[in-house]
Amino acid sequence: MSRSPLEMAHIIRKFGKVFHEKYKPNAYVSRVLNAITQCRTVELGGHAYVCDCCGVVKSGFNSCRNRHCSKCQGIKQMIWVDDLLGATLPVKHYHIVFTVPHELNDVCLLGSAAFYSGLFASAWETLRSFGYTKYGAESGAIAVLHTWGQNLSLHPHLHCIVPSVGISLAGHAKEMNVAGKYLYPVKQLSVAFRAHFMRHVKKWLKANGHLPQYQQTLDSAWSKDWVVFCEPSLAKAEHVVKYLGQYTHRVAITNNRILSVDENTVTFLHKDYADESRKKPVTLEGVEFLRRFCMHILPLRFVKIRRYGVYSSQQKAQLQKLKGAKKVLQIKPSTQERIKTLLGIDIYCCKECGQGKMIPLEVIPRTRSPGTTFYNVILNTY
Repeated sequence: MSRSPLEMAHIIRKFGKVFHEKYKPNAYVSRVLNAITQCRTVELGGHAYVCDCCGVVKSGFNSCRNRHCSKCQGIKQMIWVDDLLGATLPVKHYHIVFTVPHELNDVCLLGSAAFYSGLFASAWETLRSFGYTKYGAESGAIAVLHTWGQNLSLHPHLHCIVPSVGISLAGHAKEMNVAGKYLYPVKQLSVAFRAHFMRHVKKWLKANGHLPQYQQTLDSAWSKDWVVFCEPSLAKAEHVVKYLGQYTHRVAITNNRILSVDENTVTFLHKDYADESRKKPVTLEGVEFLRRFCMHILPLRFVKIRRYGVYSSQQKAQLQKLKGAKKVLQIKPSTQERIKTLLGIDIYCCKECGQGKMIPLEVIPRTRSPGTTFYNVILNTY
């Protein structure tokens, strides 16, 4: 796929000042937006390289490495998938999605860190309790948080990969599925998940004095039929990990979905799931586009990928025992070596002559001038 000439950085530079004046984002959100505008530009500095064969000189600028920047996630995703391949049980896995009704969006915006933490805790409490009640075994899961819909609306949900094996009370591996067809009944999962999550939300709202204000919202959400979706069992462990890898390092919107930017609006592609997932353009005002994007900036240091049960760090020894594999000390390869192994691309090979090796020539320093980035605009308003 060819790279889009339009990027998030263009939208932030164009509408960032007006967005700040209208919505007053906090300093952390401002730093994220600023990092995206500076990614792979001279403002972050870089390196110059010279070919030891043909003598051509090339320069490249540093990435921002922010987890909300789509340009910085591709390599991270491939390396994460490669690392997980060696830690996944060679059994069937199930893809389970936990979703909360949109009535709770206002509660989410009130305190996203507590809301998302409750979502993780409730999903695992549900899966763990069902593992013990249905099969008498400790289950496991790898959970990934997503917060957006295709049109950038707020849509918090968890993607969970659950193995069809657990650890029995006697400490042995135990199969967890019904005739190899399904793991748990989804209607019962939905009811249990709703109870666990509402208990977390009520506890948090009560502790912060917001419960009376949101009681009607909670009552409305409780009256809904909550959706827990469970796909049929997946194939080999390798396919499972690669499948989950599609979700791990996604951001709210990637540059290749941006179609156009004019003086007032942004047009981008979205999948209309109500119309057989057909791709359709949607147009938003530039400031509204940034507002929606910022709803999906995760809280500072919030962990969006979590492992539970047999996949948790506390169960690593037991996991090795279940796999029947011995722990082997390995030398960790460099990022450049990982890219060459995974993609077959030598990033130090000269693209001009195809024979020489690019040798570091000099470091390009960061620019010292304040410039007109979004974050500097904010600082100048105080």
